[in-house]
Amino acid sequence: MLDLLALTLGSLLGKTPPSIEVVPVVAWQEAKVFDVPTQSDPVVESIIADYLKNLASLGFSADKQGIWLQSDWAYLGNHQAKTPLSAASLTKIATSLAALETWGTEHRFETEFLTVGTIENGVLKGDLIVKGSGDPLFVWEEAIAVGNELNELGIKEVTGNLIIVDNFAMNFKSDSQTSGQLLQLALNSNRWTPLIKQQYQNLPPNTPKPEITIKGTVKVEKNVPETAQTLLTHQSLTMAELLKQMNIYSNNVMSEMIAESVGGAAVVSEMAAKAAKVDPQEVQLINGSGLGVENRISPRASVGMLIAMEEKLKDNPLSVADLFPMGGRDTTGTVQWRNLPDGVAVKTGTLAQVSALAGVIPTKERGPVWFAIINHGSNVDRFRVEQDRFLQRLATHWDLTPVVSPVKATESVKLGDPKRNLTKES
Repeated sequence: MLDLLALTLGSLLGKTPPSIEVVPVVAWQEAKVFDVPTQSDPVVESIIADYLKNLASLGFSADKQGIWLQSDWAYLGNHQAKTPLSAASLTKIATSLAALETWGTEHRFETEFLTVGTIENGVLKGDLIVKGSGDPLFVWEEAIAVGNELNELGIKEVTGNLIIVDNFAMNFKSDSQTSGQLLQLALNSNRWTPLIKQQYQNLPPNTPKPEITIKGTVKVEKNVPETAQTLLTHQSLTMAELLKQMNIYSNNVMSEMIAESVGGAAVVSEMAAKAAKVDPQEVQLINGSGLGVENRISPRASVGMLIAMEEKLKDNPLSVADLFPMGGRDTTGTVQWRNLPDGVAVKTGTLAQVSALAGVIPTKERGPVWFAIINHGSNVDRFRVEQDRFLQRLATHWDLTPVVSPVKATESVKLGDPKRNLTKES
C-alpha cells in the first residue's frame, strides 16, 4: 500500500482533501539557525536557491515549500524549516521512531492459538481461540504456517467456533470479524481462492498445505476463558523487519496498527517531538500513517526524528538506512520509479497536493547529511522529478559512500517461516 493510497482512499470515500493552510515565515536566507552551527557551503546554498527558484518558475508558491539540510555537526540550509507542513507519509518516520523507543529492533508481536477443548483422532472438540497482540503483518503465508503447525499437533477438524480475541488483524484488515473469516479460509486449503494459491507459491517448495475444517462460525469475544490451554504461539517478524516492510511500501494499515500499539497518535507525536528535540508544535499528528492533511511535521522535525533514530541504533548493527528504502538497493515499493542517487535512504510521502521526501545522504566530505523536502502544490509527479534532481545535484557535489549493511533487515523477509511457531515441544 503506497503513499498514493491516500489520494485513492479519499476518492473512494467521496471526500475532497481540504485546502492546506501554511503559516507565513521569513525567507530561508533570513531564517534563524537551528541549534547546530552554520558551516557555509556556497554550492549547497546555490543548489537550494536554484531548487526554490525553479519551483517558483513552475508556478508553485515558495511559502508552501519546506527544506531542511544538515550534517551531524553543521546546518547547511533551510526554507520554512520550523513550519509544520502537511507531510503525508513522513508521519511514518514518527511512528517508526516511537516503535523503536518503545520496543527496540528485536521485538516480536505474538499471536496465541488456544482451546478449552480436547484433541481426539484429529478432531478438536471445542473452539479454536486466537488471541492477537497487534502483529501488523499477519498475511496468507503466516496463516498457512500456523495451519500446518496445527495439523502437526493432530488437528484436522474443529467442532466449535473460531473465536477472535484482542488485537488480531489479517491481510491488513483491521476488523476482527473479517480477519477471522480470512484465517478460517486460509486454514483449509480445500477452500483456497486463486489469490491464496498464488501466495502459497512464495513459500519454499514442498511446503504442506493445511487442512483444517472449522464446523462453527467466526465469533469475536472480549476475553480468553481462564481454562484455555495454549496450542501454539506464532511470532511476527522482528520490529526492524516490520518497519522496513512498512516503510518500503509505505503501508498505511501497518503504520496505524503500530502507532495504536504504542498508544495512539498523541503519544507518537509527543515521543517524536521529544526525541527530535523540537517544539511539540512541529509534530502534529492525527494518526500514525499520514493519511490526511492534518498530519503536520516541520522539515526540521523530520530530520530531527531521523537523527534520533540513528542515535537510538548506535549500539545496533542496524542503521536508519536498514529501516527505509534506499536508492540503488531497493527496486520495489515507493522508490521503484524514482531516480535517487545510489546509497541515499529515504522516506517518501504523497497526498493529493503533497509530495515529501526525507532521508540521509552518505558523503565522504561531511559524513551523513540529513535532509527533508516538503512540497505543496497540484503536481506531485513534477515535485518528485525535482526532488530527485535536487538530490542528484547534491550527490554530484559530494562523493557518496553508500554502505549496505549485510544484516537480516536488508534481506528478503521470510513470510510463513515455520520456525516462528512456538509449541510446548519447541
